[in-house]
Amino acid sequence: MPKVVVVYLSTSGNTKAMADAIVEGAVSRNVDALAMNFHEAKIEELKSADAIAIGSSTFYYKMLPPMEKFIESLAKANVKAKVGAAFGSYGWSGEAPGMIAEKMREIGIKVIDPVLRVQYAPAEKDIEECRRLGKDIANKIKPAR
Repeated sequence: MPKVVVVYLSTSGNTKAMADAIVEGAVSRNVDALAMNFHEAKIEELKSADAIAIGSSTFYYKMLPPMEKFIESLAKANVKAKVGAAFGSYGWSGEAPGMIAEKMREIGIKVIDPVLRVQYAPAEKDIEECRRLGKDIANKIKPAR
């Protein structure tokens, strides 16, 4: 079964809520999907995935430094030729998802556009967008019948 791993760094729980909704969307398309805090993420798990979604909140116009280091570790692990997605919540500026997508593309991951950004806590319409992203990821990695 195709597999999606959703890795997030969430300071207030908003990006985690987005990650959980992305997983719901992917699972609804009969794809194995799991969300994990970046502290729990194992490179082997990401290497075995068909798609990787990465999310971070924005802090001082950037992605959080630990997430940047995490993505650098992906580059060293040679994780490429996968479907990818970037997402995150923000309070004022919201640059992190775009920065994540850029770094993922540099690694060789095929990122789905547009990146998903939500200001503050995700409302129901935002959660629905996250589910849609999960479905889009699943549709890209499922074999054609």
